[in-house]
Amino acid sequence: MRQIPRPAHINRIGTAVPRHEVHDAFRIFAGRQITEPRTRTAFARLAERSHIARRHSVLEANADASGTTDEFYRVDRFPGTAERMARYEAEAPALAEAACDAMGLGDEAPRITHLILATCTGFVAPGLDHHLIRRYGIPGSVERSVVGFMGCQAAINALKLAHHIVRGTPAARVLVVNLELCTLHLQPSTEIEQLLCFLLFADGCAATLVTADPVGLAMEGFHAALIPEAADQITWRIGDGGFDMTLSGFVPLTLARALPAEASAILGGAGTGDFDLWAVHPGGRSVLDAVVHGLDLPENALDTSRAVLRDYGNMSSATVMFVLARMLAAPSGQRGCALAFGPGLSAETMRFRVA
Repeated sequence: MRQIPRPAHINRIGTAVPRHEVHDAFRIFAGRQITEPRTRTAFARLAERSHIARRHSVLEANADASGTTDEFYRVDRFPGTAERMARYEAEAPALAEAACDAMGLGDEAPRITHLILATCTGFVAPGLDHHLIRRYGIPGSVERSVVGFMGCQAAINALKLAHHIVRGTPAARVLVVNLELCTLHLQPSTEIEQLLCFLLFADGCAATLVTADPVGLAMEGFHAALIPEAADQITWRIGDGGFDMTLSGFVPLTLARALPAEASAILGGAGTGDFDLWAVHPGGRSVLDAVVHGLDLPENALDTSRAVLRDYGNMSSATVMFVLARMLAAPSGQRGCALAFGPGLSAETMRFRVA
């Protein structure tokens, strides 16, 4: 008789953010780029409605909100791509170590068989995977994978890859690291959609252990959905002056309209009432509102996602892992669904159960 593979479990999640809190300073700094009164008023209204209280960055903001203390940003000066990548290379290792330490990687490191790194905000080779191998004594034979440039949804893709590895090799012990330094990619602009980056994005890292050990969150299934007619609503391109993001104001409306048709596949044929936990990537207040509307959820269903948005902002792929980390202590047997969105426009989703 064929043996059914044991489900892969998210055993532990460690999270970390840089020490510099920058939300108010970056909001004021962005507002200083706007000269047109109507745009300034609209931007101030969006800032009030963001429902974000704190965001963190590897950059330290000036006390007068005129830029950063090291002049990485000034109103009249923004860095090029090479300078941004050099800063990523310098700052990423310490933040990754903080998340790995919070997860308790030390004693586990010699047993790690696979390492998955997800990031879309920096590239260097040899990269962060090599640094973690050296720093923690992970075996040099570890199998490495990089999930790159997939935006906020990359966390679900990384977990899906870990799920397949553990299902195929039950003895595997997979370290998943999501690290994003989004604040290295702010751009000068007077356009509202570009200035949203100054209101939303932040830096953060999550380190996750995935094994067949029946502890934590059991991953039960995945679903990917593409909305090709909205492909231009979230884009992410590398330019000479850094990474350029387009984040259309139509994204929430598109999600609210598309989710009902995808609901059955996302939920594995079950109904929304069969799920106790909703780990939705907090891409912004309006995105969370759109998911509530599109899936017809109770108003309090996304309280955990809203709390992460309030406390940390949007840290791209790391953010949904901060939400899942808060669900590790949920009562045994509760069912959950995770959703994250990214360029395409696309969605990656995961069903899970508390072990």
